[in-house]
Amino acid sequence: MLKKLPIEKDIETKRVLKKLASAHRALAELKGVVSTIPNENILINTLGLQEAKDSSAIENIITTHDDIYKADLNLEGFKSLNAKEVQNYISALKKGFALISRKKILTNNDIIEIQSELEKNKAGFRKLPGTALKNATTGETVYTPPQEYSEILDLMANLEQFINDDTMSDFDPLVKMAIIHYQFESIHPFYDGNGRTGRIINVLYLVMKDLLNLPILYLSRYIILNKADYYKLLQEIRETDNWENWLLFMLDGIEQISKETIELIGKIRDLMFEYKNLLRDNYKFYSQDLLNNLFKHPYTKIEFIERDIGVSRITAAKYLNELAKDGLLRKEKLGTGNYYINERLMDLLTMK
Repeated sequence: MLKKLPIEKDIETKRVLKKLASAHRALAELKGVVSTIPNENILINTLGLQEAKDSSAIENIITTHDDIYKADLNLEGFKSLNAKEVQNYISALKKGFALISRKKILTNNDIIEIQSELEKNKAGFRKLPGTALKNATTGETVYTPPQEYSEILDLMANLEQFINDDTMSDFDPLVKMAIIHYQFESIHPFYDGNGRTGRIINVLYLVMKDLLNLPILYLSRYIILNKADYYKLLQEIRETDNWENWLLFMLDGIEQISKETIELIGKIRDLMFEYKNLLRDNYKFYSQDLLNNLFKHPYTKIEFIERDIGVSRITAAKYLNELAKDGLLRKEKLGTGNYYINERLMDLLTMK
């Protein structure tokens, strides 16, 4: 039987408190570094798609960076169902970010909206019994979440209060984030998309608590690399009420991914600076909007330049073709359309 929140015992052990200090340091540094990139959409788009790809991979929705960015272009002749699912993830993340930026709270209606954007259905919380979490290899049932609709509603109302009412518990916000993730995944309120919705809630909670300004700390890559531990530690809480290992695991992820993201943002910033100088010194058509476009869309197209810079189709094509001729972009053809790849940015995003 899944218990309601708050947790009555003190789970902030000595080891947890020690780990909290270093996780907070790394997160605070990440928050500061984000402000060095001139346009927030650059990071939301590039890092967001990276997270969408990894978060979907945890659910065995496997795609390539190439397919994801092609899907973003909406080019004729390109179809990939998995890439479409990843696109749905990024739009669900952006929807969640818009909702909490406006209201500073995260309600169950918001969570339903995020999941609906993700799954493209309006099923809402589970109403029919029969959901069980099974071992992917053996097929045996590992955990049976609450089955009754009334119990799911009751537990989700309690979780909603825990997310938004700080008087319920004085645990550190990072500890609360780990508790919220455990509770949400254990309630398993939806027929589909629980894992991905839960991972979106993680980063939105950090933004709500002002630990980040943008939703760009993505734990999915860390979870993929430690997938067996992730499921084992969630199950350990259900079976033995051992919170310490789970909290240390999540805090370690926050610290590790913060450091990796700081490094990546630094490399993106340096590459932008290099491109800025190259464009400014060699092309009469240089503008900050053009530079932003080439970094917001690692795969760009004529329509994006038209829209972002406010030039004609012919002018946009001329700009892109010139940059491709000089090797700043790579030109590719698909069907009747062309697209242009910022290869050096893609190398950074795919960690080559």
